[in-house]
Amino acid sequence: MPSPVRDNAALSRFELEADGHIAFANYTAAPGVVTLTHTEVPRALREGGIGTALVLGTLALIRARGEKVRPHCSFVRHVVAQHPELADLVA
Repeated sequence: MPSPVRDNAALSRFELEADGHIAFANYTAAPGVVTLTHTEVPRALREGGIGTALVLGTLALIRARGEKVRPHCSFVRHVVAQHPELADLVA
């Protein structure tokens, strides 16, 4: 079972740990906007929905902080397109 997504500000990435591996989404931050630049899911976790869980958890944290997102990562754009309720987060 994956742990909740956490913001590892020291590495500028959101992380989701599952089965001893860490999936992450790199970002850059500016006032009020988080730009998601790249997501990476370890091979052992692929095809299990961890990437989607990472992105959805990341977007939930961004929403909770009252920020917007710039999805420069193609996978993040894909997840947002699959979830129209997230469109209001896109800057």
